[in-house]
Amino acid sequence: MIYTTTETVPGREITQILGVVTGNVVQAKHIGRDIMAGLKSIVGGEIRGYTEMLTEARNIAVERLVQSAHEKGADAVVGIRFTTSAIMDGSSEIMVFGTAVRLAP
Repeated sequence: MIYTTTETVPGREITQILGVVTGNVVQAKHIGRDIMAGLKSIVGGEIRGYTEMLTEARNIAVERLVQSAHEKGADAVVGIRFTTSAIMDGSSEIMVFGTAVRLAP
């Protein structure tokens, strides 16, 4: 499955627009990560536990987007965008969305 932030797939013609597809995940913080983040905030630098958590969440959201596109019979998803939002204290949502399309052979 091709997925891209661009509105087209270079060298390929879009023959049909199948609609909007999404993928999302709500991720909660982990007490161990919070302790390390608190310590890191004193000395500065990257908080790797949170970086890893967000990378994992983003990958899950993309997998769900691709699954949604497959269910629509898509060859690709164009114009994908990521968004985040706080759901409640200690958790947040990562959502990815785009347009599922069919490409010329």
